[in-house]
Order: sequence, then structure tokens, then C-alpha cells
Amino acid sequence: MNLRINFASGVPIYQQLMEQIKHAVDTGAIRGGEQLPTIRKIAEELTMNPNTVARAYRELEHEGFIEVRHGSGAYVAERGASLAKAAGIRKAGEALRPAMERGLALGLSEEELRRVFEDELSRLQDGGTAERRRN
Repeated sequence: MNLRINFASGVPIYQQLMEQIKHAVDTGAIRGGEQLPTIRKIAEELTMNPNTVARAYRELEHEGFIEVRHGSGAYVAERGASLAKAAGIRKAGEALRPAMERGLALGLSEEELRRVFEDELSRLQDGGTAERRRN
């Protein structure tokens, strides 16, 4: 996990740390059940107070993103991975909404919009071979 803190930012350090851990879970860089680095390790790597890291971990635990197992460490909660995935789905929907609205404004039916989405997804997944097959 590659964490970076902007000490000059107006955002509290513990919140930056929380957001980066959530983002790592959201993107799959860290998966449900995976152990997180120790508080001491993060504090040393980022040259920060261990209490700041501990606060971030406490908040993440309170939100259900991680589980702290005393004597064993902190782990990404399966629920935390689910929460991150749900947030990612919500963000993707927000990003797609304007394109779908534009398609409807152009007179495309719901089925036509689905077909456009599926075609574009296929193009992304197979590096453009779907388009070559159609032509």
C-alpha cells in the first residue's frame, strides 16, 4: 500500500490516511480480510505520530471498514470491502448519469442505451476487438 500525506493540506492527517485506505479498498489494492500495516510501520514510513495513525484506524473501525484484532493487527473487514464497492458503484453511476441523460435526449431507447453501454464495455475489456469484429 502506497500512502502519501500532504502535511500542508488543510485536511487533517488522520482523515487523509482514512481516505487513502478507503480508496485502496475501493480500487482492490487491499481486499477484504487482508491485514493492514501496523500503526508503528505507517507512522515510521510517513514520519508521523503513531497516535494519528491509531486515530485513523479507530475511525475506520467505527465505520466498519476495518477490524482490529488485539494482538494480531488490523484487517480490512469484509463489510468494509462491501462498503467500498457500494461507494464505487455509486460514483460510477454518478459519472454515467450525464451520458445516459444525453442519450435519452438524443432519442435513444432504454434498450439502445444498454446496447451502447455493453458495446463500449466490450471495447474496453478486449482492447477494441469487439469493434473489429463488427466491421
